[in-house]
Amino acid sequence: MATASDSSAADPAAATPAPAPEGDAPATTLPPGSGGPEIAFFDVETSVPQRAGQGYALLEFGAILVCPRRLVEVASYATLVRPADPVSAVSAASVRCNGITRDAVSGAPPFRDVADAVYDLLNGRVWAGHNIVRFDSARIREAFAEIGRPPPEPKGLIDTLPLLTQRFGRRAGDMKMASLANYFGLGKQRHRSLDDVRMNLEVLKYCATVLFLEASLPEVLTVENLVERAITRSRANGAASPEVPKPEANSSPDSSKRQRTVCPAEGALPEGGNQGTSDPSTSRESVELVSHIEEMKLDSTTQMDASSSGYSTFLEPDDISTEYIKISVAPLHQFGRRSSIQHKDSPLQLCSAGLKVQFGVSTKFLDNAGRPKLNIVVDIPENLSKVLEFCDDLARRSSQESSSTSEWRPLVKKYGYVNRPTVRLNIPTIVSGDSAIYSTDICQKEPSGNVQKLVFSNVDATELDSLFVRGSQVDAYFSLEIYDYQQNAGIRLVAKRLVVHSK
Repeated sequence: MATASDSSAADPAAATPAPAPEGDAPATTLPPGSGGPEIAFFDVETSVPQRAGQGYALLEFGAILVCPRRLVEVASYATLVRPADPVSAVSAASVRCNGITRDAVSGAPPFRDVADAVYDLLNGRVWAGHNIVRFDSARIREAFAEIGRPPPEPKGLIDTLPLLTQRFGRRAGDMKMASLANYFGLGKQRHRSLDDVRMNLEVLKYCATVLFLEASLPEVLTVENLVERAITRSRANGAASPEVPKPEANSSPDSSKRQRTVCPAEGALPEGGNQGTSDPSTSRESVELVSHIEEMKLDSTTQMDASSSGYSTFLEPDDISTEYIKISVAPLHQFGRRSSIQHKDSPLQLCSAGLKVQFGVSTKFLDNAGRPKLNIVVDIPENLSKVLEFCDDLARRSSQESSSTSEWRPLVKKYGYVNRPTVRLNIPTIVSGDSAIYSTDICQKEPSGNVQKLVFSNVDATELDSLFVRGSQVDAYFSLEIYDYQQNAGIRLVAKRLVVHSK
C-alpha cells in the first residue's frame, strides 16, 4: 500500500498514510504534476499467466524520479494494486516469482484509485527501466485501457536492457537485472518494484563508470590492473578495502573477479584523496560521468520504441529462442493449407533498429492489377540474419515434406565482397475502388528522438523512394509470411511499421 510522505511540506488534504506491506520499505508519494525534467525509473510486478489467452494482472507499481544531471533520487512512489479477481490472478507461480500474495493485494487499492498518481508521475517525462519497452510500458497501457482512460505518454524512453547490451556488451551473461546485480556485487534482486528500480539506477551508474574508466585510462593501466593494485595495497595495510564488493557464495570465480572492477578503481586513481567515495554520482569525476550517461541516453534513441499501440508483441532477434520456433500448418480449404511461423505458439513478429537501406523503393515488379509491388532492401545485423536463416531453413524443409514442387527462394541474400546479409521488406497497400493506401505505418524520427507518423494522400512510389534513400537508417517492425504461388515459394517479410531516421 502507498504511504504519504515527502521532503516537502505535508499536504493537509492528503489521505491518512497506510502501512507498507510487511518487510517492505515505506513508499513515499511523488509531488503532483507531470512533464517535469526528472527521469522516471519505474517497474511493475504482475501475475504469471497460467493458461493460453490469460493476460497479466498488475500487482504492484513502483517508481523513482531521478535528477538527470546529478543522477540522484528526488522522490519515489510505490503501491500494491488489487486485481479484479485476486484469487484467480495470484497463483502459486506468481507468488514464487515476486512474493506478492493474495492477502497482500486483497487490501490494496484497485488501479482506478491510483491511476491519477501513476499518470502524473509518468506523463510527459522521460521513462527509464529494464526491458520497459517490451514489458512494463505495455502493462501500463493495458491497465489504463481497462479503466477506459488514455495512458500517459513518455517524452522519451531509455530501455536499459538493449542499451547496456549494446554499450556494455554481454559481460554479465544474459544482461538481466539479477545477472547485472550479481556481476557488480549489489546483492540479489528482490523482484519488488521500488527495490528493482533503485537497483536499476545503481547498475546504470556502475556500467557507466566502467565505460568511462575504460575510455579514459591508458591501455597499460587497465581497470583490472588498477583494482588488483588497490586490493594489494589495502591488504598490505592490514585491512581489506571496504569498497570491494564481497562475491556471493554462488558466484563463479570469473564473475567474482569481475565484481571488483568498479568502485575500488576510484580509490586507485592518483591524487584527489577521495578514496572513501563509492557512489559514482558524487565522485570527483561526476561531471564526466554524467556527460557519459547523457551520451548513452542519446544513443538509446536507436533502440526500438515499441510503446506505440499494437507493436509491443514484436520481438528483437536476441529475444528469440530458435528451439521455440515451429511451423504451424492449418487447412485453408478442401485442397489447400496455410503454413505460418510461430514462436512459443504465437505468430512470430520481429523488430530491429537502425537497418541501413541498400536499395530504395522500385517499380520494377507489378501485382496482378498492374500496380507496383513496393519494397525496400536493407542490410541486417548478424543476430537477425541467424534467426531469419533458421526460419527459412525450417519453412523450406516443411515445404518439401508437403510435396511442394515450387522453387524455394532464399529469404536472406548476401551482397558485396564482405557477403553483407540483406533482406527485402515489403510495403503492402490496401486498395479501395480506384484509390490505394499503404497498410504499413510509415513514420519519421527526428534527431531529437520525436517520432511522427507520416500521412500520405495516395500511394506514390516516387514519394516513397525519396524517403527511403540509400544509406538512410530505418527501424522496422515486420511479420513473416510463407507463400507458395505459381511455382515459387519462400518467406515474405511484411513491414507493419517503418520508422525512417531523419539526418
